[in-house]
Amino acid sequence: MTLRRVLVEMSVMEQRYRAVQDVVAGSTVTDVAERFGVSRQAVHRWLTWYEQEGLEGLADRSSRPRSSPGQTSPEVEALICELRRNHPRWGARRLVYELGRRDCPGPIPSRITVHRVLIRHGLIDPAPRRRRREDYRRWERGRPMELWQMDIVGGIQLADGGEAKVVTGVDDHSRFCVIAAVVRRATGRAVCLAFAEALQRFGVPDEVLTDNGKQFTARFGRGGGEVMFDRICRENGITHRLTKPRSPTTTGKVERFHQTLQRELLDDVEVWANPEEAQAAIDVFRHEYNNERPHQSLGMAVPADRFTTQPAEEQIPLRLPPPLTTIPAPRTPPLAPLPTSPSAARSATAAAAPSATGDDVGLAVEVTRLVPASGNLTVCGQQFWLSPTRAGLPVTLWADTTVVHLLIDGVRLKTVPSRLTPNHLRQLRADNGQPAGPPPITTGTVRSGAPIEVERLVNATGLISLAGRQHPVGYHFAGRRVTVRLDRGLLQITADGVLLRSLPNPLTAAEAASIRDARPAGPPPTPNPQPVRVERRVSCRGALVIAGQRIHVGIAHAGRTLTVEAADTTLRVYDGDQLLTEVPRTTVKPIARFKVRKPEPPRQQTDGQVESEYAR
Repeated sequence: MTLRRVLVEMSVMEQRYRAVQDVVAGSTVTDVAERFGVSRQAVHRWLTWYEQEGLEGLADRSSRPRSSPGQTSPEVEALICELRRNHPRWGARRLVYELGRRDCPGPIPSRITVHRVLIRHGLIDPAPRRRRREDYRRWERGRPMELWQMDIVGGIQLADGGEAKVVTGVDDHSRFCVIAAVVRRATGRAVCLAFAEALQRFGVPDEVLTDNGKQFTARFGRGGGEVMFDRICRENGITHRLTKPRSPTTTGKVERFHQTLQRELLDDVEVWANPEEAQAAIDVFRHEYNNERPHQSLGMAVPADRFTTQPAEEQIPLRLPPPLTTIPAPRTPPLAPLPTSPSAARSATAAAAPSATGDDVGLAVEVTRLVPASGNLTVCGQQFWLSPTRAGLPVTLWADTTVVHLLIDGVRLKTVPSRLTPNHLRQLRADNGQPAGPPPITTGTVRSGAPIEVERLVNATGLISLAGRQHPVGYHFAGRRVTVRLDRGLLQITADGVLLRSLPNPLTAAEAASIRDARPAGPPPTPNPQPVRVERRVSCRGALVIAGQRIHVGIAHAGRTLTVEAADTTLRVYDGDQLLTEVPRTTVKPIARFKVRKPEPPRQQTDGQVESEYAR
């Protein structure tokens, strides 16, 4: 048996002990190190361990350092995990940006550190590395309004069984969404109407890039010629560029906008009542995308920071074909060039608003307007979301330079900050307005620790924004304008003075004091007299679970979606209008889920067939 094989069969501790014994017996350190295949420093280290600790000192020991000054603190890791759980779509780059916006309890980690924290806590699945970001060659135009990318995307299922389309357009330089119009059929006229509306609102771009769809070009048509879209481009001096066939990456920026629209809005709603409801939701998403949502390709800036409209003196009269001479008014007013710094914003505001005089003090006006079909009322450039369900109703606005109250039939719907100047108020008074009476509610300085109220719109995923963070309030409130009441440890969701839901208050006193648009709270809301109605899918064994309580309704209803009416003491299960069962409520857990998101599978058998097979 050779010496190497003997060394392999001996343990590490035995090898080190044999080397120490050879040195003690008189062999030189150099000879022992060469015989055992290690360095001389290792042999000296073993001798020191043996002299200090004896035979136990030759055992394996960890090489982990005693301290790691660069290690991420537990507080920062906890904040990263909290942000990721509240916003599952945020990646490492977005989380680094959000940590910089908040009071991070330690140094802001790098993007790769945040990525490793997410992997360590199981919040993302590690994927094999693709090409390095530096290997990609990004191209974009050098200024806004130089090139628009346009396309059409589907995926809006309507209640009548049809499918609507969205005509989209994105500015190449700023990623600013200039077009987002819902149409029932993506005909050439519908696309041109959306395009002409954007031209009237933002001005005429130098170039437009589209694919080879028949709405945009007759390149592959039978008779050739010129379609209406080409005619609009030609008569207004716009260069119309087309992609190569089957090359969707050429219009990659508008395709990436489609992905964001699909993930953050369209995937959360399975069926829309009508195109008007979808248009109203897309308008809200579009405003958030352009003005609030940071874009990674822009260095975490928002698209509105890089987008400017065409100056009025450089605009030429828009020429449209006769079928498009009558275009509906834009849903939102034209955007003025945004200031590049807070000081410029303050100076621009001061320049736009006239100096206050004695007549401006206490200036308030009441004016009545009809809610449009989209539910998005615009008055002097300020938008008020009222929902398409209130289309056609007269709404009264009590407005001054600080606050706007909206009322229907004398009942206050909501209160929002005013963006109206004294000139706007004078214009409203001259346009069928009248001097305002006392405000419907009292607004003023919020005392520290006192209850406060704030108006918020619940987004498509059931979240509201408070103090720079998003908080879940319930998927079933998606799209509703609610009043949030913060009273010590409670966060109450109310509408028209009726309590809809109570949750623990997630905000500290300092965070509550930093909420924008907050006002002193009114009287406590009245409890909702109607019981809570939720949906549940019956399992294959004929049971459903609500708030941890299991209710058996029968195998005949397996796979069906039933309605559960949850009162304080009872739970009633309905199939449509038919009461199936009523059981005592034995649970005190809160109801956390209200909707069944997946559609009910088609029934292939009758109830009698299911019962006979079950009996068999």
